[in-house]
Amino acid sequence: MIRALITGGAGFVGSHLAERLLASGYQVTVIDNLSTGQLRNIQCMMPDPNFSYAVEDIRNIHVIDRLVSECDIIFHLAAAVGVRNIIDRPINTIEVNIGGTEMILKTASRYRRRILIASTSEVYGKGVKFPFREDDDTLSGPTRRSRWSYAASKAIDEFLAFAYHEEVGLPVTLFRLFNTVGPRQVGQYGMVVPRFVRWALANEAIQVYGDGEQQRCFANVHDVVRAIHDLAECDATIGELYNIGSDAEISIMQLAELIRDRADSASDIELVPYEQAYQQAGFEDFRRRVPSIDKIQSAIGWAPSTPLNETIDQIIAYYQTEMYQD
Repeated sequence: MIRALITGGAGFVGSHLAERLLASGYQVTVIDNLSTGQLRNIQCMMPDPNFSYAVEDIRNIHVIDRLVSECDIIFHLAAAVGVRNIIDRPINTIEVNIGGTEMILKTASRYRRRILIASTSEVYGKGVKFPFREDDDTLSGPTRRSRWSYAASKAIDEFLAFAYHEEVGLPVTLFRLFNTVGPRQVGQYGMVVPRFVRWALANEAIQVYGDGEQQRCFANVHDVVRAIHDLAECDATIGELYNIGSDAEISIMQLAELIRDRADSASDIELVPYEQAYQQAGFEDFRRRVPSIDKIQSAIGWAPSTPLNETIDQIIAYYQTEMYQD
């Protein structure tokens, strides 16, 4: 039985990955400091004898050393995430993302463990060559704006991971997640779909930031964790970087309208300037963000399979249950 360690495993993507791995016959251990993750995300797995968890920061060397020594493969998903969270807590973003990844890589190297590391489409920055390909140049914003600290910290993570692979032969695979959505995702850190769903279900105004014409692609979390699992199962992916995401684009205004329709909501849709939404002058956003998924399709035959309508229905059902329980 393969023993897997998931950092950030009580989070949105991490908890779904834990379920996927358990179903595939892995033994799974989760570590999460619950800064954005929640114990209820992993509650259903707790009775499983092949599942265990630790509530701790990944920078605690004593805990992480023991957990890494006891596993066969690491899925490193722990990070400070969410635009709102990043803007409000830039120090935490930089320290957790860089310091945490450095700790995990050092420990993985000590025990020669296979490691898969989550990065982000934010690394592409203000690039205008579409779709984004893994070897494209990146273009970040000024260091005065905390908006860019997340992208910069994750880019450093990638440099560090490749350095460990090239210098000491650590078996590393990296993947850049584009917009991933599904049940358990929360909106309090700036994630757009759960915010829209909550407003729609409450018949409150759906706030679209900017002009609403910015284009995004949304992948179902179940498709995404299938990709992560399959990358781990393929040794040919070691030393490589892959985009994971949907390549079907939709504008944010169209997204708001779609969610309103699927929720059978009476909500109005209102435009909110970025400066008002984030209380930050000169906030910069991307007009388009669309991945090329040619590389991952070639490597493991992966492509997203869940239509956005179906994903939104899953999220609506999840929040309706949450509201009923509350």
